Amino acid sequence: MKRVLLIFAAILLTTTAFAQQWSVGGRVGSGFQALGQYKYDGKNYIEARFGASWNNPLITSWVATENTINVHQGRVMADFMLLHNWHLLDMDWTPRGGKWFVDAGAGVNAGGVAHYAYVGVAGMARLGFTFNNLPLTVAVDWTPTFGPGILYVKGANDVFFNELGLANMGISCTYNF
Repeated sequence: MKRVLLIFAAILLTTTAFAQQWSVGGRVGSGFQALGQYKYDGKNYIEARFGASWNNPLITSWVATENTINVHQGRVMADFMLLHNWHLLDMDWTPRGGKWFVDAGAGVNAGGVAHYAYVGVAGMARLGFTFNNLPLTVAVDWTPTFGPGILYVKGANDVFFNELGLANMGISCTYNF
């Protein structure tokens, strides 16, 4: 019992020591992603996202006799993104309810499934709202990704531009510690 109380006290002290620096939540849009944010200087922050995405083409079959590759869009695959975001602007549109803000960022994106992978750079533009009386933030963002899609199947390798990564729109909700 003492050990449980000691662990609980350590968790409580750790979370209060890092108050207003961590946020966790989810994002829905061109996939489902869990996200975590760490504010390191009060406004600028690092954001990591991990989840399932369907904003990249997936090569589902390769026929060895005909040397044809069939590309099917909209398949679900693992996706990881790491972004550095800059807080650009606060807007005082609703002073009693909370504050509106604009952020922008840049980072890297990678993911894939089976014999297909993609890697590239990512950008981010976000319009969000933080509530005054609740530790929640709701935001809409556009996170385009640029880079190659890579097929690696025995007997056939192909690299092509990942054009569906440009249409990565989403809505996120985070809980701020």
